[in-house]
Amino acid sequence: MTSLQAVASTRLYRMIADQIAARIKAGDFPAGGRLPAERELAEQLQVSRASVREALIALEIEGYVDVRVGTGVFVCPPREDGGYQDAPLPPAADSVEATDIGPFDLLETRLLIEPECAALAAQKASPAQIAAIRVAHEGMSLTESPSVHDRAFHSAIGAACGNAALAAAISHIWHLSTLSPVFHRLEEHFVTTKVWSEAQKEHERILAAIVDRDPIRARHAMHDHLVGILARLREDFGNAGIR
Repeated sequence: MTSLQAVASTRLYRMIADQIAARIKAGDFPAGGRLPAERELAEQLQVSRASVREALIALEIEGYVDVRVGTGVFVCPPREDGGYQDAPLPPAADSVEATDIGPFDLLETRLLIEPECAALAAQKASPAQIAAIRVAHEGMSLTESPSVHDRAFHSAIGAACGNAALAAAISHIWHLSTLSPVFHRLEEHFVTTKVWSEAQKEHERILAAIVDRDPIRARHAMHDHLVGILARLREDFGNAGIR
C-alpha cells in the first residue's frame, strides 16, 4: 500500500518570501537595489505589513536581502555560483513546525492571554511568588542579558496566576519564540538598550499593580506593555517616523 504524504502547513509570510525571492532570482529586483517600501509591498500583495515584515526578515536570513534599519531593504548579490540559498529557514532541534510561526502571531497570542494572567496574579499570587516577580524585574537592570530576565519576569507572573493550564500555555508560547529565527532577527534589528529601558519601566508598572493587588491595573499595564512591544517591532525599516 502506498503511504500518504505529510501535508505541509505553509505560513503566509513564507509564501510572501517565496514570491519575492522568485522575483529577485528573475532579476525583477536587481542586486544592490532597494526593495519597494513595506507599505507598497503589502498593498501589492494584499496582505498585512506585519506579514511583509516577517517575510523580509526571512529573506534576510536566507541571504536574499540586507535589512538596514533607517535606510531600507536592499537586494543582495547572488553567490559566486549565481544562486541564492534555496533552503527554507533552518529547522529547530526538536520542532520544524515551530520555526515557521511568525513573531507577530506569537506576540498577538501573548496579548490575548498575558493581560488576564497578570490580573489573576494580582489576585492570587503568594508573597513568595510576588518576590520572584520582583527579583526578575530587578535583574533586568543588573545584567547584559536582559532577555533572560524578561522571560523570567513573564514566567513568574504565569506561575503566580493560580491556573496551571494558563501558566503552561504562556511557557509554551515563549518556547516557540526561542525556536523562531525570524523572531530573533527581528529583535536584533529593533530591540536596543533604549527599548529594554522602556520595557523595564513597563514591567515596573505591572509589578506595582500586582503588589497593590489591583487586577484591573495589572491587566491594563500588561496589555499596554505588549502593545508597546508590537509597536516597537513594527518600526519602519526605512524611516522610523513612518507608520
